[in-house]
Parts: sequence; structure tokens; C-alpha cells
Amino acid sequence: MDIQLQELIDKIKLDGVATAEEEAAKIISEAEKSAQGIVQEAEKNAARNIEKAKLEAERLEKASVDAIAQASRNVLLTFRENVVKELNALLKNAAQSALSADLLKSLIPEVIKNWTEKEDAKDVSVLLNKKDLDSVQSSLTASLKAELAKGLRIQMSEEVVDGFRLSLKDGEAFYDFSSESIASLFSSYLNPQTAKIMKEASQTMGN
Repeated sequence: MDIQLQELIDKIKLDGVATAEEEAAKIISEAEKSAQGIVQEAEKNAARNIEKAKLEAERLEKASVDAIAQASRNVLLTFRENVVKELNALLKNAAQSALSADLLKSLIPEVIKNWTEKEDAKDVSVLLNKKDLDSVQSSLTASLKAELAKGLRIQMSEEVVDGFRLSLKDGEAFYDFSSESIASLFSSYLNPQTAKIMKEASQTMGN
């Protein structure tokens, strides 16, 4: 009887130990799985954060490059605009200096003689400011005697700053030979050339 009781006690102990060991193993396994999951999630989060940081760094780098490029373009554009402005001013000053009374005395008759080959002289008026008209009127009257006889008019106009204008058919059309008009004509050619030179210069600087 005592032997059987002892065997029963021993069996209960063994069963309890086995059960405890199984529970412990289960707990350990679940803890390991949980720890593994935590590590994997932490690794995923770390990878995501690294990728986000990389993308942000690339974005900032691109933004910096774009900002520098835009600033460079702005500097070049401002410089080109200033160059063009200075060229236009130089052209206008040169044209003003060139449109002297002596030049007008020779230029106006040449223009009128060519013009009246296709237009009736009576439909053409030469407009000058008072100062230039006083300086050239006697000369033009002599050199354009035939055209004046056919109806050509030489008149003063307060709208003409320098140079002269041709007015056709009582103002239906005007042809401007002022310093500003001549400068604009030249600058329309020079500005694209200036832009080309500036572009080539900027490319050379970039290299």
C-alpha cells in the first residue's frame, strides 16, 4: 500500500514537472516569437525611416540644385537685360548724333525721290521739329523743288523729337525716321545676337 502510494506521488510529481516544462517551453517559444516579431517590426520601421530620410535628402538636394540654377538664370537674365538696355541707349544716342542737320539735308531728298516714284507727291508730307525745320528748310526747298511743285509738303510737327517722319495721305500712314525708330530697328537685330552671345558665354562659364 505504501509502495503504491509512493508510486502515485512520484507519478503526480513527474506529470506536474512535465506539464510545467511544457508550459515553460510554450511560454519561452511564444516569448521568442514575440521578440522576433518586435525585432522584425523594428527593422521594418528602421528601413522605412532610412528610406524616408534618403528621399528627403534627395528632395533637399534637388531643391538646392534647382534654386541655384534658377538664381543663376535670374542673374544671367538681369545681366542680359542690362546689356540690352545699355546697347539700346547707345544706339539711340548714336542715332541722335547721326541725325544732324547736314544728314537730314541729304537723307530727306533721297528718301522723298525714291518714295515719290510709287506715291504721288501731293500725298506725301515731311514732318520735322521746329529746330530742324529751320535748319534744313531752305536746302530742302531747293533740292525738292520739283516734288514741292507737285504737292509735296514740308511741315513742322511737335510730335517729332528728332529725325523726320513721312506722312501719307493726310496721316493715314506714318513712316518714322527718328533716332528711337532707327535704334529699335537695329536693336531688333542686335538683341537676338546679344542673347546668343550671352548664352554662349554662360555655357563657357559652365564648362
